[in-house]
Amino acid sequence: MDIAFDQLIKLQHVDAEIASLVSLLEAVPGRLEAIDRKIQATTDVVTQAKDRLASNQKKRRDMEGEIKSIRETIAKYKRQQNEVKSNKEFEAIKKEIAETQARIEVIEETILNEMIAADDVEKEIKAAQAAQASQEGTLKAEKAAVTAERGEIESRKTAAESERAGLLPLIPAEQVKLYNRIHVKKGGIAMSQVTDDFCSLCQMRVRPQLLDELIAGKTIILCEACGRILYWLKTADDGTSPSPVIVSSSPADDSEPHEV
Repeated sequence: MDIAFDQLIKLQHVDAEIASLVSLLEAVPGRLEAIDRKIQATTDVVTQAKDRLASNQKKRRDMEGEIKSIRETIAKYKRQQNEVKSNKEFEAIKKEIAETQARIEVIEETILNEMIAADDVEKEIKAAQAAQASQEGTLKAEKAAVTAERGEIESRKTAAESERAGLLPLIPAEQVKLYNRIHVKKGGIAMSQVTDDFCSLCQMRVRPQLLDELIAGKTIILCEACGRILYWLKTADDGTSPSPVIVSSSPADDSEPHEV
């Protein structure tokens, strides 16, 4: 039986392309998520700065409320001061008023510092918003490019799968079955070219009698070391034609020797 070496070789090339495209597609969600995280990070910087400003404003409102309460206390002390009957009581209340007033001055100083800090935070918010607008535009463009790339990869994958489907009827069913079995078992590489009498993948030397059969192209021969289908590509010098093969199974293969 003739061996469909040309089609088997094309099948391996197409399968390798499909595997590569699948790998690229599997990476796309992660790439998009990474871009989304960067976009979210720019938003978070603005949000955190706004949160700090809101916290600053609340703190100032709380302190202003405290000052109002203290002033009410001072007013109460002053009313009491008008009602006392001795200098000792008068001086005691006067001291309380002075100490309470001093607390107001401390709080007012803190409020002033918070207002200065708020100015800095507002500048930070504006800078963060400007950076967000700039980076978000770039990142969204990058995301759109990745999405477009995914569409292109999917189209290429569909075309490769169509090419594969077109190849299968050109290859005898038993050869396809063997190819598929080795393809799965050997991590997606079912065939190995013989170069200078050696399997190009495992570097096992091909015995002369098997090499002759391989060059004849009438039998499928498996590498005696790695168990892959061997093939020979003709050159301008030798006039031989490409040929895969199974004649001998190696210790690396768990099946009996095959002939097709």
